[in-house]
Amino acid sequence: MKKLLFGALALGMLAACNTTTESTENTTDDALTSVASRKSCPSEEIRANLLATNPEAKARYSKIESGVDSFIKAKRAGRVNADGSIDIPVVVNVLYKTTTENVSDAKIAEQIAILNADYAGSNSDASKIPTEFSGVKAGDTKVRFHLVSTVRKKTTKTKWGTNDAMKKSSTGGINATSPSSYFNIWVVGNMGGILGYATFPESAGLWNDGVVIAAPYFGATGATAPYNLGRTATHEVGHYLNLRHIWGDATCGSDLVADTPTQTGANYGKPTYPLYNTCGGVSRSVMFMNYMDYVDDAAMFMFSAGQKDRIQATVASAGPRAGLRTY
Repeated sequence: MKKLLFGALALGMLAACNTTTESTENTTDDALTSVASRKSCPSEEIRANLLATNPEAKARYSKIESGVDSFIKAKRAGRVNADGSIDIPVVVNVLYKTTTENVSDAKIAEQIAILNADYAGSNSDASKIPTEFSGVKAGDTKVRFHLVSTVRKKTTKTKWGTNDAMKKSSTGGINATSPSSYFNIWVVGNMGGILGYATFPESAGLWNDGVVIAAPYFGATGATAPYNLGRTATHEVGHYLNLRHIWGDATCGSDLVADTPTQTGANYGKPTYPLYNTCGGVSRSVMFMNYMDYVDDAAMFMFSAGQKDRIQATVASAGPRAGLRTY
C-alpha cells in the first residue's frame, strides 16, 4: 500500500494549574459564515502559502522531512529507542465573548483526556478498527499531554479567521506562551465554517505556533454534532505533530505514510466499511476511519503505525519539536 510521491508539492499549513485573565479589547469582526455544515481544516492550505512565500520555512520543511526519513530508517534498523515516550506540556488560551465561549476548566480537562486516549490508542471505539487495518494500527503513539496553564481573555470580537489574530495581544488575541517549549492551543468563539487549524513543525517555536479550535467543537460535552467527540483537536494536533491529511490534499495524493491506502480525496459523514477507491488503476479499501480524514467524529478512531513513526520523529531529541521535552 505504498503511496505515490508526487513531484509537485501540493502542501498546506497548530488538573488545571494557574488561570489568568487579560483585559477586554475591541477588535474587528471577520466576514465568515456562522455554521460548519461540512468539516473544513485549512491547515494544509495555510502551509502551502507559507512554503510558497517563505524560503526559510521551505528549507526547514525539507530538513524536517529528511530527518523523518532518517529516523524511520534508523528505527527499523533498531538504532533508536523504540519507546519514544513524551509528555507534552499544554497551555490553553481561551478568547471569549459569551459565557458559552468561555469554556470551563472541566471541558478543558475533558479535551486533554480525549487527546490522551486517542494518542494512546485507548479510545473506547478503537475496537471498531477493521481487521484489515489491525495489523497497521498505531496503538499507543507514546505521546501524552498535560495541562500546565489556562489563560483567559474577554473580547468583543464575534468571529475569527485564519490570519492568526487570536495569537497576538496587539490584534485582540493572546500571545503564545514559550512556543518552543509549550504546546499552545487557542480556543475562540466562532470561526464560521472552520472547525480549527494548526501549524506544522516548520513553524516550531515561532510566535504563531500551535493549534486553534472553535469553541463549539472543543471537547465533547455540549459540543456541536457531528463534531462533538473532541476529535477536531485530535486531527489538528496531528498536523502539529507533522501528519498530513490522509488523501495528501490531491486526487490520489500522498500523505508521505506507507501504510495508509491511497485514496481519491477526503471522506465525509459516516462511510460504511469497506469503502473502495481506485487510484493508479488499483481498487483499494481506504482507511476513512483515520483521524486525518474528514469524517464525522464518531467515524474516526485510529492512527496508523506509519503515522506513529512520523509523530515520534517529530518529538524525538533530534526532531523539530524536541523543545517540548525540555520545558
